[in-house]
Amino acid sequence: MGSCLSEKRQQSGASALLESLNMERVRTILAHPYPYPHEHSRHAVIAVVVGCFFFISSDNMHTLIHKLDTSVKWWSMYACLLSFFFFFSSPFFGKTIKPSYSNFTRWYVGWILVAAVYHLPSFQSMGVDMRMNLSLFMTIYVSSILFLLVFHLIFLGLWYIGLVSRVAGKRPEFLTIFQNCAVLSIACCVFYNHCGNRAIMGDKTFKRRNSSWFKLWDKEERNTWIAQFIRMNELKDQVCSSWFAPVGSASDYPLLSKWVIYGEIACNGPCPGSSDGISPIYSLWATFIGLYIANYVVERSTGWALTHPLPEKEYEKLKKKQMKPDFLDMVPWYSGTSADLFKTVFDLLVSVTVFVGRFDMRMMQAAMSRVQDGSKQDDLLYDHFGERDDLWFDFMADTGDGGNSSYSVARLLAQPSLRVQSDSSVLNLPRANLLIIGGDLAYPNPSAFTYKRRFFRPFEYALQPPTWYKDEHIAVNKPELPSGISTLKEYDGPQCFVIPGNHDWFDGLQTFMRYICHKSWLGGWFMPQKKSYFAMQLPQRWWIFGLDLALHGDIDVYQFKFFSELIMNKVGDNDSVIIVTHEPSWLLDWYWNDVTGKNVSHLIREFLKGRCKLRVAGDLHHYMRHSCIPSDKTTYVQHLLVNGCGGAFLHPTHVFSNFNKLYGTSYECKAAYPSCEDSSRIALGNILKFRKKNWQFDFIGGIIYFVLAFSMFPQCKLDHLFKDDTFTGHLKSFFSTVWDTFIYMLGHSYVSLVGALLLLAAAIAFVPSKVSRKRRAIIGFLHVSSHLAAAIVLMMLLEVGVETCIRHKLLATSGYHTLYEWYQTVESEHFPDPTGLRARIEQWTFGLYPACIKYLMSAFDVPEVMAVTRNDMCTNGADTFPRVGAFIYYASVFLYFWFFSTPVVSLIFGSYLYICINWLHLHFDEAFSSLRIANYKAFTRFHIKETGDLEVFTLAVDKVPKDWKLDPDWDGELRQPQQPNHLREFPSKWTAASIQQDPVSTVRIVDHFVIKQTDKLDLKPTNNQTS
Repeated sequence: MGSCLSEKRQQSGASALLESLNMERVRTILAHPYPYPHEHSRHAVIAVVVGCFFFISSDNMHTLIHKLDTSVKWWSMYACLLSFFFFFSSPFFGKTIKPSYSNFTRWYVGWILVAAVYHLPSFQSMGVDMRMNLSLFMTIYVSSILFLLVFHLIFLGLWYIGLVSRVAGKRPEFLTIFQNCAVLSIACCVFYNHCGNRAIMGDKTFKRRNSSWFKLWDKEERNTWIAQFIRMNELKDQVCSSWFAPVGSASDYPLLSKWVIYGEIACNGPCPGSSDGISPIYSLWATFIGLYIANYVVERSTGWALTHPLPEKEYEKLKKKQMKPDFLDMVPWYSGTSADLFKTVFDLLVSVTVFVGRFDMRMMQAAMSRVQDGSKQDDLLYDHFGERDDLWFDFMADTGDGGNSSYSVARLLAQPSLRVQSDSSVLNLPRANLLIIGGDLAYPNPSAFTYKRRFFRPFEYALQPPTWYKDEHIAVNKPELPSGISTLKEYDGPQCFVIPGNHDWFDGLQTFMRYICHKSWLGGWFMPQKKSYFAMQLPQRWWIFGLDLALHGDIDVYQFKFFSELIMNKVGDNDSVIIVTHEPSWLLDWYWNDVTGKNVSHLIREFLKGRCKLRVAGDLHHYMRHSCIPSDKTTYVQHLLVNGCGGAFLHPTHVFSNFNKLYGTSYECKAAYPSCEDSSRIALGNILKFRKKNWQFDFIGGIIYFVLAFSMFPQCKLDHLFKDDTFTGHLKSFFSTVWDTFIYMLGHSYVSLVGALLLLAAAIAFVPSKVSRKRRAIIGFLHVSSHLAAAIVLMMLLEVGVETCIRHKLLATSGYHTLYEWYQTVESEHFPDPTGLRARIEQWTFGLYPACIKYLMSAFDVPEVMAVTRNDMCTNGADTFPRVGAFIYYASVFLYFWFFSTPVVSLIFGSYLYICINWLHLHFDEAFSSLRIANYKAFTRFHIKETGDLEVFTLAVDKVPKDWKLDPDWDGELRQPQQPNHLREFPSKWTAASIQQDPVSTVRIVDHFVIKQTDKLDLKPTNNQTS
């Protein structure tokens, strides 16, 4: 009986264990936060790099020290070369390795760096035979690709017929296979070069030479850790003898004897006769391939998680910990590869040339209005807040850029209350009943994708919509109130009204109408709005006019008719009006020395007549407030407020610091965020960070420089540069040749001259039109001259470098296939093949296998190809040179010249932007969009008090978090099925990974003032604002 009970307990315990494991869920456990096919290539790269440093340092540390001691100039050249490659690659450090432009650039840089270093001397003396490593790498690389492609095809076939698990159906990406093969090949070359190839690796003892630099390695100091590090080759020998010991001869494996490539194992020099010892390179390659296949099969057939089973509760905790929001990065405005930016330019051209002045969505909205009497249009006038005693409402604008910045502002807007410090007291600001968004909802263009991912997604994370709401729902009869609510006055949740900005008008307002006027929810904010402009009656005789300026910068006649009739029929003489527009015309008109918005000005001056207490706008992505200076003159607007810090990149404030007058009234700047001093300091980032922030600009910049220098390649007569013996003489000859090349371009070139003229025209057109034509021409000419000078200097440096290598017999020695021809001699000496395996492979592949290796080696050796074709072109003349040969030459030149020019063009262009923005106050948009700054985000919270006064708080976050995690308070909060989300204590899904960086913890007040309600109309202002 006892045994039966024990068996039952064991069965119940086993069933409980199985339930707790829940293998189906465990199998789908989340992997690395940045998924990468095969998941291990990144770690393999790190392991190979560490192995390279270990082996090379162990074998050659003493040789390296002696080289540094005796050949400082030579190693200085190496340091300069590697530093330049580091400068080029610096924008990509720290980015996840994945198939992208960043990953392509890594391998591209590695390719041309190794190809350049391969031709430089002194590596053979360090025990590193570059030719052997490169030739072995090419051979193993091609073999690995062919083998793994066959393996993946077989594995997919097994998955197709159902012999492996369903998770194996994810097809590997070809770029991933190529990368894994490269890592595998590099590992084989490094290990074989320092462990398997005894012909190169010999016993090395460290013999100290007389040196004035390295006196700390005396005999009595050999026990120090530095001396032990110098002699670490002894440790390496132990590693090689234990980890990479010979695996035996082919006679030990009779079944595989015909498929083994034989070679020497321990011969000190070439072995006499044919050895039947298995080549270490073969065993290494087979080992790595086997590890790769075993890892892949285990991952795809059973799942990695099966080897790490977790109980379901622990799995849920791990899953929540690893969850991250899918935010998009800031828009790369200087990307040369972004299809969105090209679409934005196209949409803007179409909107300006086709729709402006011919078709206006605002005219269609007016035609569709059901009531013609402007004072009674229910589609445009909302008065459901008018009977309240007080009201809180928010204003933000220019959201929908980077996900981190947009969500930071949305998270603050969604909080039930915010605790902020004000002087010596702590204020508790409740969530606003109303949210006004001032346009530019998504960048760079309005589309379904940008609206959903850049605008709606952050707000939905901050405050979720009702559970019953469907994303694809179209509201045709707004307002579509929740169940049980009959009028807008009864709804107590937060509401949202939106006006469009210039970016929303790029498609003729189609996306805005679809997602704003025909949807009911922006996250948890209810949207009763039906048209792109509106009027709203607020408590205590306050009004909000939301104007749609379109791309004209002004309201149309139908808007003017509606608002003018509303003012005459409903707005009282002692009422106060807040006018909300997208563009701050007072600042932009002052900056551009222009006059726009004439209908708006007429409405304010002739109809409101001093009742406009505040104008609010976005468009400029900073915060600035100007207040009127008391005087005897008529004041039409008391306060001018700009707040476009809703999520887009930052704009400068110091450019607009001198604004002081509107409608004949003088104003002074009361607040600026960031401050003018900080704004000027931030602009310095264009010199230091332009390329790091805009690395995709490489595509355009490198091509432009190559076009500028195209006609000057090749420079065949450089003998005079090598005749001078002094450094100053070399410099004088070099820059004299640069000037002669420039003169040659002006008189004889076609491609470069046309490219320079086109670039000059573009540079002049790029200068803002606010300056005179003469100044624009001067600025554009200086800008292009700096680029042209840099392109010619880089061209001359490349030509001098190639000519130097040719003169020292480092390039152009044997022809296009130098590397392959050398490999053939090494292959017959080090890797004899008595079974004829290579001949059979060549026959089976119809000669493709050796041909692929041959031409792959030639394609890899770009410097040799460049030097050989350059010599041929200089000898035979460029005019008679074959087109195919010319194409090969210019293609090889482009690979290196593009690489050298991209950092330089970014440095010059960034310096141009810095000089213009800080010295000339030009390019305020271009100079700060390049920096893609997500910090300095803000919104403005208003409170209409029961006394009728309007209290204004501008709340800001200096630093936006980049890392987010699931908010445990949000996840653990008990929720009722029908409870509205705005009643939750913790409404936002994500919180900052570090609590010290969370916007709720770091938000602060940057501006605070009060606008007094007037009892009677007074066109002469009083000093009624307090800071």
